[in-house]
Amino acid sequence: MLTEARSQLRRVTPEEADAAYRSGAVIIDIRPAAQRAAEGELPIATVIERNVLEWRLDPASDAALPFAHHDLEVVVLCQEGYTSSLAAAALQELGIRRATDVIGGYAAWRAWEGTVPRATDDDDR
Repeated sequence: MLTEARSQLRRVTPEEADAAYRSGAVIIDIRPAAQRAAEGELPIATVIERNVLEWRLDPASDAALPFAHHDLEVVVLCQEGYTSSLAAAALQELGIRRATDVIGGYAAWRAWEGTVPRATDDDDR
């Protein structure tokens, strides 16, 4: 099932997902509240837990979020990149063809962030 789901996706690295976000993509964190509390949150992500994902992003749903549409670029994030692949494939089945997920999930994103140089107070002087 996972192999089939992933065959439909062009999965992205955390760096590529961050670039997609900066170009207008929506990052969706599908992890449950307890996992986000234990592992941390990604400030740029919109939280939509996995059990309600389809009906919140399906443009035909009465419960769809205002930004839901078929051309929406969606990057799904789970803890390690397994559930997110299945979720992104499900979104594609709903007609959201630009749905994908992050290779390695939130854990990979946090590891990548640790390698990205950040500006310091000294940089502003």
